[in-house]
Amino acid sequence: MSVSSSIASRSGAQERMTARERRTRFWQMVQLVPIMAILVLLFGGALVLAILQSLGFAPWFGVNTFPDFSYFGALWGSSTFWVSLGLTLYYATVSTVIALILGILLALALVKTFPSKTFYKYLYKLPLMIPYTVGIALAVLMLSNGGMLSRLAAFFGMIDDPAQFPQILKTHYGWGIIAVYVWKQTPFITLAVYAVLLGIGRETEEAAAILGANRRTIFFRVTLPQILPGVVSSTLICFAFNVGAFEAPFILGGGFPDTLPVVAWRYFNDADYTLQLQGMATVVSIGLVAGVILFGYLAAYRRYERRMGRN
Repeated sequence: MSVSSSIASRSGAQERMTARERRTRFWQMVQLVPIMAILVLLFGGALVLAILQSLGFAPWFGVNTFPDFSYFGALWGSSTFWVSLGLTLYYATVSTVIALILGILLALALVKTFPSKTFYKYLYKLPLMIPYTVGIALAVLMLSNGGMLSRLAAFFGMIDDPAQFPQILKTHYGWGIIAVYVWKQTPFITLAVYAVLLGIGRETEEAAAILGANRRTIFFRVTLPQILPGVVSSTLICFAFNVGAFEAPFILGGGFPDTLPVVAWRYFNDADYTLQLQGMATVVSIGLVAGVILFGYLAAYRRYERRMGRN
């Protein structure tokens, strides 16, 4: 009798716990309603409106041919669009990869103990507090043919005149654009990877070293799989930003053909307001391309996680 009563009391406690958890989850959802409503109305509404405009719905401009795919047809049928898309992905990919490599190296260095470590932990975060526009201005002051580097090269006799300094800015190689992105995003990736490294500790690496693994094997077989969540999340954000960034390609780029965000801006800035629909088609195309790439990136990462036995 006592056993049955204890079982009944235990089941009753479990039911009360389940009811309490349901109430807790319900109130958590209620608390999320305001912010979700703002996100849905602002971002969701803007997305829907952009898609409608790209398909010919703009009665305020005297255009209402919805659904009209001619704007996408004219855009995708132009060879300039694909060149601009290639430039956009080139700048975004190269800068993200370089920032990732530098961020991982810096995070691995910060894990170790060395003199003035506290100072360097604050120093590497400085670019995070500086706007991109300031970084662009610094790139112009430092890397242009009349900038500090060219003048220093002339002063030390490496070149006869600052004008002979190699062209870094205003070229389609995008060295200035990539430099600004890397300067700004390396600390962000470092912060994400460093946080993961602090969470996992160094016990696994030390065990692998005791078993005879060299540094390269430890990094690729032990460290890298553990920091992948930080790597994936930070590079996803950086790549998405780089694809849609406008200021650096507009100021530091080589001109025509421009990146897609600059192309969209030129449509929006045209005196013919109806070209804004072509600009919206460009913006939606940027979102589609970035979405497909990021979805494939996340899908590949999920497959890797399942293969490693981590769900």
